[in-house]
Amino acid sequence: MAIQAHLKATVMDADAIRRSLTRIAHEIVERNQGIAAVVLVGIMTRGEPLARRLAGKLEELEGSPVAVGALDVGRHRDDLHLRSPAARPPSQVPSLDGKVVILVDDVIHHGRTARAAMDALIEFGRPRAIQLAVLVDRGHRELPIRPDYVGKNVPTAESERIQVLLTELDELDRAVILRGEVPPQAATPGEAGSWPTPLLQPEERG
Repeated sequence: MAIQAHLKATVMDADAIRRSLTRIAHEIVERNQGIAAVVLVGIMTRGEPLARRLAGKLEELEGSPVAVGALDVGRHRDDLHLRSPAARPPSQVPSLDGKVVILVDDVIHHGRTARAAMDALIEFGRPRAIQLAVLVDRGHRELPIRPDYVGKNVPTAESERIQVLLTELDELDRAVILRGEVPPQAATPGEAGSWPTPLLQPEERG
């Protein structure tokens, strides 16, 4: 099955992703009056490299480093009775007590991954506040969760899927809309403009 049959549109290229992260970094500084109390925690898998990119931009703006962590939310998802969580490395989370923790993810959809992330985060400490930054908000929320920082709002049909590719994992930066269900084995190198990676399994979307 060729990926071309499922690719609907590219919604962000590398420059758009870079500009969005730069804007989000400025918004973080403005909202929190600096970054002295800020900790970034990326939701595995693609939230982690996005969090590290944001940390780099914040350091450029403010001249001081920002602590960065990575969070596996698999055990806290509400669909464990339907499927086993994907295997990932253990969470690596810096000290959170009294901090403003910004959870970072690539896409927000129903809001269930963000909810699971908040549950998982509390195991590591008691933040003063939790904020949420996402690269793409595709709508269709099922829980009352709204991100504080959004790279781009992308209207989608429920049957469509947003796929974010990042150079740290996929060898290029791009966000695309895919039509319908696409089996992971359908994506092979060289398809759809040198597509470099299998598509994410459904449990990756939140």
